[in-house]
Amino acid sequence: MYEVTALLREYDRARAYTDDLWTDLTPDEITWRPHENSSAIGWHLGHQAHVAHFMVRNLTAAEPSPDPELDGLMDSANPEKFRGALPTVERLGAFRDTVAERVHARMNDIAGSRVGAPNQLTVVARHLLVALINHEYQHDQWIAEVREGNLGHALPGDPDTDHVSRLDGYLVLNPLA
Repeated sequence: MYEVTALLREYDRARAYTDDLWTDLTPDEITWRPHENSSAIGWHLGHQAHVAHFMVRNLTAAEPSPDPELDGLMDSANPEKFRGALPTVERLGAFRDTVAERVHARMNDIAGSRVGAPNQLTVVARHLLVALINHEYQHDQWIAEVREGNLGHALPGDPDTDHVSRLDGYLVLNPLA
């Protein structure tokens, strides 16, 4: 099974793949919705970070949201047609970066045994990171479909790692490698 530090590298690789899917798009392309009952690429970007924050917060460390105003907007429990206006691309990027820094900080504290119950939290951290990586890739699939199919942009190649494969068309991390 992966060590926490190896999973953090895979998390970074998944986030880099996401960046390859959106950083060259215009703000209008990032906020465009194919129809009322779908989400913009920007929503998926915020949602990926939102889920990462809440999983880390609820499973390993109670800490405040880095951007509480985004919490309701990025919650998938809200139907697409009721999701409000997206923040700026810069704010979405900053939110994603801040959450990733917090994921790293908490996971590194766990890997370095700087937490109570370090062995138990290591088990939690491993599974949490696999879930975060696969969640990142899950939303990357939708981003890729809109990027290519609706916006006409070429897709980047799959991440350069032997630890990721496709399952039902989605990139997934093999948690037992």
